[in-house]
Amino acid sequence: MLVFDEIQKVPNWSETVKGLWDADRARGCPLQVVILGSAPLQMQSGLSESLAGRFEPIRVTHWSFPEMAAAFDFTLDQFIFFGGYPGAAGLITDEERWRDYILHALVEPHLERDILAMTRVDKPALLKNLFELGASYSGQILSYNKMTGQLQDAGNTTTLAHYLDLLSTAGLLTGLEKHSGSAQRRRRSSPKLNVLNTALMSATSGYSFAEARADRTFWGRLVESAAGAHLVNTARPGLEVCYWREGSDEVDFVLRHAGGVRAVEVKSGDSRPNDRALGEFESRFRAPRSLVVGENATPLNEFLSAPAQEWFDQL
Repeated sequence: MLVFDEIQKVPNWSETVKGLWDADRARGCPLQVVILGSAPLQMQSGLSESLAGRFEPIRVTHWSFPEMAAAFDFTLDQFIFFGGYPGAAGLITDEERWRDYILHALVEPHLERDILAMTRVDKPALLKNLFELGASYSGQILSYNKMTGQLQDAGNTTTLAHYLDLLSTAGLLTGLEKHSGSAQRRRRSSPKLNVLNTALMSATSGYSFAEARADRTFWGRLVESAAGAHLVNTARPGLEVCYWREGSDEVDFVLRHAGGVRAVEVKSGDSRPNDRALGEFESRFRAPRSLVVGENATPLNEFLSAPAQEWFDQL
């Protein structure tokens, strides 16, 4: 087995790998090749252009709670606030240094290297502002019209939707669509914003760990964002993560696969699940009993320790 790490830094890497791969196969060489990279868009570009039909993609997402707990002895609350960046784990005792590392050593290079350098982005400042807005509104539903009202030079909703897709592909921020029986309605729905690593939400908030714990509203959104990030990061291909809202009834997350759906409701502290909304969802979509995560229900640490597919399979 031959392994290349950060291969996207090598000029014309995909053409070279293709030539060597084809030559090895022609000679009957049994070599197995693994190519790794931390820039998803650059990797996808090289794979699709030169290696079509010659590779199997293996998606590696952010570190999970069990991984951070095993490697760095993170508590559950530490994982919720500081997230799953192993490189930043040693800095959490100096929160200003930790925040600076997240924003300037991870986020900025990620935007510059993996998105702006590889994709045509006519408004780079808008892309960065959209990330900051999305991180601050993580765990909330925000219409594209409201986004345009809060962003300078926002352009049209199509541009914002495209930029949100780029941020999602880069592993930073996603916009979950509303679950509906109509595919057209799903595409036109307002997205529910969710960071894919809660460190991004914490670092942009300006809160310290103690301040975040003291603000019950912010901590509740942080817990919900941690649950959403876990579902998205661990979902297998074909398993979709979305949300549902109709009037005053809302379900935090919906897992959808092969025609089946399951509602996931996240509660923090002494908050109570929205039984009415869950009942309405189960009745309307003929869904099985919903999964409630939190105290007196499925413990959050247990939920964060199993992939999304396992929770869906408990239908």
